[in-house]
Amino acid sequence: MKFFFPDSQDLVDPSFDFDTEKRNDVRIRQRDDLYAHEVFKKSPYDGMLVSMAIVNGVNGSTGRYTLGQQRRFMVRGAREFLRLPKHMDLMGDCGEFTYVKEPEPPVTVEQVASFYEQGRFDFGASVDHIILEYNADWDRNVPGIRGVPEDCKRRQELTIELARSFQKLCRKNKFRFQPIGIAQGWSPKSYAKAVSALQKMGYQYIALGGLVPLKSSEILEVLESVSPKLKQSTRLHLFGVTRLDHVNEFSRRGVVSFDSTSPLTQAFKEDRDNYYGRRRKYSAIRVPQVDINLKLKNRILSGEVEQSEAFRLERECLNALRQFDRRRFPRRDLIKLLNEYQQLFGGKRNYSVEYEALLKERPWKECRCAVCQELGIDVVIFRGAERNRRRGFHNVYVTYNRLKRIRSKIT
Repeated sequence: MKFFFPDSQDLVDPSFDFDTEKRNDVRIRQRDDLYAHEVFKKSPYDGMLVSMAIVNGVNGSTGRYTLGQQRRFMVRGAREFLRLPKHMDLMGDCGEFTYVKEPEPPVTVEQVASFYEQGRFDFGASVDHIILEYNADWDRNVPGIRGVPEDCKRRQELTIELARSFQKLCRKNKFRFQPIGIAQGWSPKSYAKAVSALQKMGYQYIALGGLVPLKSSEILEVLESVSPKLKQSTRLHLFGVTRLDHVNEFSRRGVVSFDSTSPLTQAFKEDRDNYYGRRRKYSAIRVPQVDINLKLKNRILSGEVEQSEAFRLERECLNALRQFDRRRFPRRDLIKLLNEYQQLFGGKRNYSVEYEALLKERPWKECRCAVCQELGIDVVIFRGAERNRRRGFHNVYVTYNRLKRIRSKIT
């Protein structure tokens, strides 16, 4: 079971000083910054997934790469641009989530195939159109349940036709990358139908799309329907799905790989469970920056908060956290100080219980990853991209190591 990490230009600046919160003035972001596979001695994933939409943009968007980065990406190839080790796999897709509301994909199979070939990818996914609804009852003809929406049927038919054109183009041009057919569906049987159609076209590597919003039980329901249809040579990939608790079940049903950004994004996009410990997840400690936090800036401008008081509390919180890390500041006093600062910037939620668990157990002390070893308590401080991304890298590291332990037991 392989884990692919999607590229979203998530890098960290090695010159960033966590005490002064300043960086090297001559630093050039992508050139000087580090990817997760460069931060750790051993990469925390088996390969990377790169979406055409992230690089070039589609449907009028500009993507996340500058024009200069786009040129270097295509001239040097994705592997060299990402500084990816030779043993790691490189997968590409078109980025269907960026045009999910459009009636048809705004990219052609020729454009996408050219992107993969020029970028020297190992695997390239066919063009697809994601289906927005899922209802297993549509397979059962339950009385009172409306029929399958026409838009779902149309998107599946379009995805299958695009996969057929993509496969023909790849064979005709003898591209170096292995084509991946994408199956979209609205129910277990509809996914099975799509997979069967892709196998008839000759696809041996098939990705199931549209699974991200589904519950784990629903994903397993889909795989239960798909698995009996699989040829012995067919392998499955799950787009956007982690669900490590079900890796064994996935493996038994033909899944050999998946991709997900959730370990990274949970570090800074979720209200809780931002830091992955060995035994549980923890909420990170909120210490927002006075001069950046919009809510606090508005309170200062309106006269509700004195700017000098805000800066004082901010500094006190950071100093207290570092002293606590050296066992020179009481835990209860620290939590009291953090709550005082939170009230100042208008935080409505009380994190006392979560902070108590985190500060009592000090999980960053027992973690041996490069991020925790270098940052110490800074890794659990929710504040700015440099801390937050590094915490995300730590989460990816923990996720991958857990996956390695699980797959070592798969027979």
